[in-house]
Amino acid sequence: QPNTNITARCEAMLETSSSGGSVAVFKLDRLGRSVLHLADLLVRFEHESVHFVSLSEGINTTTPGSKLVLHIFSAMAEFQREIIVENTCAGIDAARQRGVILGRPRTLTPEDIAEAHRQIMQGHKDMEQIANLFDIHPKTVERAFEREGLAKVA
Repeated sequence: QPNTNITARCEAMLETSSSGGSVAVFKLDRLGRSVLHLADLLVRFEHESVHFVSLSEGINTTTPGSKLVLHIFSAMAEFQREIIVENTCAGIDAARQRGVILGRPRTLTPEDIAEAHRQIMQGHKDMEQIANLFDIHPKTVERAFEREGLAKVA
């Protein structure tokens, strides 16, 4: 699992680096597991005043040209994040249009909710007992009643 090794080595390196220090790698791919991860690291280096050098790519953040490369990396990473968010939202909307119910499945069926409400209204059980019966929190029962438009229970 090379990605795990890169991450662990990178975190260990970051713990020992100090402000004004330097980080040098042979190639960029030895530092980050993805473009986003690499860009995040480079931004972190900049915020912590850690100089970065990549020997193969000729990047050295002490020079103006390399600082430009750093900013381009950051801009590309932000762009990629926004594209991911946009695509995720589009996928969720498409799933909803197809009738897919997103999120965790409901614990209580409409029939369970109606029966629980009847039991409470007739005084056979209280909210706590109903919640224990279904192994859920009383607030979940209360929200289910509200969702089904049933009268509030005291």
